[in-house]
Amino acid sequence: MKSIILSLFILASIKTLHAQDMYENNDGENKGFKKENVFLGGSISLGFGSGSFAIGGNPEIGYSLAQWLDAGLVFNLNYYSQTYYDYYGIGQNLKASSFNYGGGIFLRAYPVPFLFFQLQPEHNWISYSNKYNDLIDKQTYSANSLIGAIGYGQRVVGQGSYFFSIGIDLLTNKYSPYLDSYGHPFPIIRGGFDIYLHPSKKSRPAGPEL
Repeated sequence: MKSIILSLFILASIKTLHAQDMYENNDGENKGFKKENVFLGGSISLGFGSGSFAIGGNPEIGYSLAQWLDAGLVFNLNYYSQTYYDYYGIGQNLKASSFNYGGGIFLRAYPVPFLFFQLQPEHNWISYSNKYNDLIDKQTYSANSLIGAIGYGQRVVGQGSYFFSIGIDLLTNKYSPYLDSYGHPFPIIRGGFDIYLHPSKKSRPAGPEL
């Protein structure tokens, strides 16, 4: 799995060297940074399993480097809970929950217009809580994660996009907010949209004078 991830990063790096072709006109002039390639948006996440539930929000800001490649920053706000029924064998339940916040970067590649692969290294601060009857035990940790995801969506650079994805944490750090209490990664299901900024006045075609 690690070799596959490394190969994707190498491929993305090579492709990025050619992404500047997107910004050149017919005369070979480099147009440089384009405001209309900046997008804002994000996603909501949902995960579930046997006695578990997870929900969160992930605002993001990014830039379309090419017609097939996006990169940017993402921020996290997530909640996860796991209920263990009859945990001690005397009819009482134990509820374990976590709340985390953090952020990272993402690289999103579109091999075809409607399908994308995403890698997202990030760092989170997590507050864990175990509740049994009136007893509550709380602890706070931090952890690195690397989310690998595959998704479907529609995207028009300069206008907008929407997407749906499913991924898992590839690092499986024991304090990761994307693992259940048994240390097993659960699916990270997200859906969201992005909106591109309007082009600057200088880049807009001149209209007829009134």
